Amino acid sequence: MRSRLALAVAFGTAAASVLGAGPATAAARPGRHVLSGSQPRWLTRARATGGAPAAADQIPFGVLLKLRDGASAEATLASISDPSSASYGKWLSTSQFKSRFAPAAADVDAVRSWLKGQGFGLRSTLGGMYVEASGTTAQIDKVFGTTLKNYSYQGKTVHANSTALSLPENTPAAVLGVVSGVLGLDQGQALKTPADTLPGPDTGSRPGTPSSRYYGEKLATAQPAVNGKKQPYVVRGYEPKQYQSAYGVSDLIKHGINGRGVTVAVTDAFASPTIVQDTRTYNRLHGLPAFGRHQFTQITPPADGYDLIDECGGAGWYGEETLDIEAVHSMAPGANIVYVGGADCSTGLDEAWATTIDNHVADIVTNSWGTGTDKVADLGQEYIDFYQQFSLEAALTGITVDFSSGDAGDETQGGTHPELKTVDFPADLPYVTGVGGTSVGIDKHGKRVWEYGWQNAYSKLSADGKSWGAPVYSSGGGGGTSILFGQPFYQRGVVPDAIAKYFGATRMRTVPDISMPGDPNTGFRVGQTQEFPDGTYYDEYRIGGTSLASPLLAGLQAVQSQKQHHPVGFANPAYYRAINTKKITDIVAPKKPVNQVRANFANSLDASDGRTYQLQWVDVQSTTIHSTRGYDAETGVGVPGPNFLR
Repeated sequence: MRSRLALAVAFGTAAASVLGAGPATAAARPGRHVLSGSQPRWLTRARATGGAPAAADQIPFGVLLKLRDGASAEATLASISDPSSASYGKWLSTSQFKSRFAPAAADVDAVRSWLKGQGFGLRSTLGGMYVEASGTTAQIDKVFGTTLKNYSYQGKTVHANSTALSLPENTPAAVLGVVSGVLGLDQGQALKTPADTLPGPDTGSRPGTPSSRYYGEKLATAQPAVNGKKQPYVVRGYEPKQYQSAYGVSDLIKHGINGRGVTVAVTDAFASPTIVQDTRTYNRLHGLPAFGRHQFTQITPPADGYDLIDECGGAGWYGEETLDIEAVHSMAPGANIVYVGGADCSTGLDEAWATTIDNHVADIVTNSWGTGTDKVADLGQEYIDFYQQFSLEAALTGITVDFSSGDAGDETQGGTHPELKTVDFPADLPYVTGVGGTSVGIDKHGKRVWEYGWQNAYSKLSADGKSWGAPVYSSGGGGGTSILFGQPFYQRGVVPDAIAKYFGATRMRTVPDISMPGDPNTGFRVGQTQEFPDGTYYDEYRIGGTSLASPLLAGLQAVQSQKQHHPVGFANPAYYRAINTKKITDIVAPKKPVNQVRANFANSLDASDGRTYQLQWVDVQSTTIHSTRGYDAETGVGVPGPNFLR
């Protein structure tokens, strides 16, 4: 398979040899036009349940159309995103993008007319590239020459086409020439992780004590020493003003540089019913300004418009939404924030994300979700193309798109395809910023006293409480080499071949691009309404992951945009040019072990059932990604430096 965009020239050679041929494709009926690669790759590991989607249900799907002149689009992007170019920052308007690179209006009309003629209902058309439609199971089976079935896959019930999709023999040539693929029928490849009516608040938890307010405040004097020294307790979660100070925002805020006039969109699935009251309480408790009129808005489906609640994890998405919004507001308290909620964590989130870009809802879009290694090899080419085309539209039109790089380190800790040490998708898209994670120590003065790559190991406390066991790897910011995309122009000459050529002779895209705090032991203090044994109410907990790193960076980018009086836009070329300067601080491995003691409540709520203790080892360098000088696959180019906002 070969990507239809010039940047992914290596896909047909490198990725095909890594992924293999996939499941055998049943022959289409004579005369039909097969959509290559459209049979789900995961079917051999799923079990058909014997059922199909209800006959009366309207199943939403979308038809992706091919871009015009992808090579020219990439060349244009390389010019306008290069800080040394005379064209730097001359982003295209949405109308300019559509007139130059989106499918012709006549082609879009032909596809819409054809779909309508087949009896499908029409919904929206995004960017002239994606026509949203819906139909019954019977209609879909007939028109696309397949049988839609329900499958049990990875503990979830999803529907998918059981064979490759094809178009009827009499399909007009104008339609055949522009259709790239069909999305939404294969739910198995599209489910993402961080859920009729939405459930209530999620089950609550609290960080264990003792814990510190800042790094080094409290020593674990009652716990075993390490190398003759008592170690500090982990923090209870850094608060907004600590991150503002540590990353150079505090002084700017005093002078009115706080992200004002810049809009940041947060995309997730579903919508927390308590987000307005939770952010109001959080802002008050942490000294943040309350949201002004229209400063925080939401774009969500109607109350009865949600789907796949159980399959997607239901209320688990509320915490992701809350973290993202509170983190952005903490770093950029003057920025506008728009929450865009998908109807589900499958096609609904895909379309919500693309609509955010196509409608230019925001200047910056932060996304703390994705598809892990265990599913990347199962992605269909039409799904990859969908994200690649809309992320290209974002980059060309000056929208910054950030994606969390994942929390599984180098991805070698198991999964459906343990032989593929690839990175999460969509963080490896060439036109987005993949955000990795760090561990950070912020002292009582709000200064970063150390910062290392986030790759954690833990030692258990012995039964007699006198010693620590051997460290065992736990988690870390996602990083490594993509199996999907060739090396983009901005990584050439910067990323070492040992990383870029991990899968062979061809240089591939690597992730992350840049990093921000993600270690859950340093983490962030989040406030949210949760369910506790004694009632449902607001409380706070510590959380981390690259789900934190991405919105923290988005907040910094909003402040940077206001200060520079222009959008950051597609930032990757600027980040790679700034490596080893004061705009970017290089991250290297610690020269000697860095440890902290973590106390946990046995019942996750309080000390009534006792505590457990762990010794954290920071940036253990025990996987295949390492913090080294220059670019590395653990933290990318590094972290925002002292001149990042200048």
